[in-house]
Amino acid sequence: MRASYERVLRARALGLGHDTEQHLTRLVLTADPEALADLRAQALAPLAALRPGTIDKLADTLRLWLLLQGRRDDVAAALFVHPQTVRYRMGQVREAYGDTLDDPEVVLALTLALGAPP
Repeated sequence: MRASYERVLRARALGLGHDTEQHLTRLVLTADPEALADLRAQALAPLAALRPGTIDKLADTLRLWLLLQGRRDDVAAALFVHPQTVRYRMGQVREAYGDTLDDPEVVLALTLALGAPP
């Protein structure tokens, strides 16, 4: 009972309303903000040497690339950019991450890290 109450409080704090069942993913991803921040920093570490604006663009592109399962045209439409821009950005991402983007654990960490707002 207490867990349900705390869940509703977290949902309200996030502005999600009272029906927590509709927002389970968001609630899970925001349950431990410090751990999520650490995961995000760790997952984005390969991009750390780049300019902050570039990191943001690549992270946004990578997030949508993962969520839209690599459908370049869909990613481009969601970002309001040309598909070639997505190809270029993903080339930069692949250069930074190398073969680790083929590792399911890395993909999971990136999906979780990028799935919630920073």
